Amino acid sequence: MAEQVDLVIFGGTGDLSTRKLLPALYQLHRHGLADDLRRIVATGRAEKDRETFLSEAHANTRRFVPTEDWDSAVWESFCQHLHYHTLDAAEAPHYQSLGELLDTAAAPLRLFYLATLPALYGDICAHLQEAGCVSPQSRVVLEKPLGHDLTSCRDIHRRVGEVFPEEATFRIDHYLGKETVQNLLAVRFGNPLLQPLWNNSFVDNVQITVAESIGVEGRGDYYAHTGALRDMVQNHLLQVLSMVAMEPPSSLDPWAIRDEKVKVLRCLQPITAATIKACSVRGRYDAGAVDGQAVRGFLEEADFEQASNTETFVALRAHIDNWRWAGVPFYLRTGKRMSRRYSEIVIEFRRPPFSLFANDPNELSNKLVIRLQPEETISLHTLNKKPGLTRKLRLQPVELHLTEDAWQRDHSYDAYERLLLDAINGDQTLFMRGDEVETAWRWVDSIIAAWEETGQPVKPYNAGTMGPSAATALVAVDGRNWYE
Repeated sequence: MAEQVDLVIFGGTGDLSTRKLLPALYQLHRHGLADDLRRIVATGRAEKDRETFLSEAHANTRRFVPTEDWDSAVWESFCQHLHYHTLDAAEAPHYQSLGELLDTAAAPLRLFYLATLPALYGDICAHLQEAGCVSPQSRVVLEKPLGHDLTSCRDIHRRVGEVFPEEATFRIDHYLGKETVQNLLAVRFGNPLLQPLWNNSFVDNVQITVAESIGVEGRGDYYAHTGALRDMVQNHLLQVLSMVAMEPPSSLDPWAIRDEKVKVLRCLQPITAATIKACSVRGRYDAGAVDGQAVRGFLEEADFEQASNTETFVALRAHIDNWRWAGVPFYLRTGKRMSRRYSEIVIEFRRPPFSLFANDPNELSNKLVIRLQPEETISLHTLNKKPGLTRKLRLQPVELHLTEDAWQRDHSYDAYERLLLDAINGDQTLFMRGDEVETAWRWVDSIIAAWEETGQPVKPYNAGTMGPSAATALVAVDGRNWYE
């Protein structure tokens, strides 16, 4: 029988726990995948009894679980595992009572999920150790952002590492929990048809887009001092890039996979003051319309005059200096208040050197399009003959779907379900290693330093568009276009 687990969620009544963690744990319980969980202890500063917490948790979980997945009997069974403990994460004496709660029965494996401000991570880990809550089998899950720059990231790693070793530290990035991101391993290394094409001899460019239609949505104070580069590129986009560009690992062992990912990040060509204008675009949304609704500009949403130099959009041209990818541009872009919400990876293959077809201006290329949200799909864009009795062969684009819609609907799950299950089982494959995070910060810090040195301005764009016109020019100067 597998070892029983006590899961303790710091920030257990916060937004992340309400929207993602408790619904994901409910779903795992519904599917019979959380049998190893003995207790789920949510902590919060507010004084409340268990019944009050369960009532609030019931309302919130039902709100965020799809209607077709809700089952009152499942909830009744699930809530038997739920507990609440009043705790101020910054107050060391509060941890003694937590230790007493965890020791009320034979000590199982303990998994501590830190859904709090990252500035508290070091203190929480130290207080847990001082109170005797940490055993050699304990693990910790860290939410992003892991610091504000390389220096603060290293400080978090140092303080957490004094209590939890690397093999017990799970740094979460929910993009790695998406089915299609995981499917990159199968697509790349399980198909002899594609694997030989995955290099600079056949790939013309790679595009990674994470577009959000929402604004800062209550995160204004955080976002005003962070911006899109730190908030999205340093983690989500660079993690996806490393999965796309990594070399074949020696095995599917977590350390082998993460060894190859960090090699990619170390090969990223630094963007310096000499290249920053040609390789980056910063943007900030002004008032506009999204989905037919008028919305305010970023600086108007909460009077962010102090954030006049904060970007809500960033586009980058990145290069990987190794034999596989030399000369292939990786175009990255992300932004808020864009025309629609979607995330995708586009692998665009090189065009034929010469066209035999009269109506083919050689502008259509084969593409592998991997959509991460709102739906998760993989499709291959090719060309074939347009049907008809014509004197000359004419081409038309065809999209070949490599995923089954019906299967996706029946087997879809939220990324947090996958990642929580792996953390409970101790599988680190889809979690970031410390040197990965630090290497990503080193590259991002160089971009920020170049922005500051050159005084690169933040260009405005209307809400409901795909960013400033300079982002279009970033790829157009190379003779390419963003795939949309």
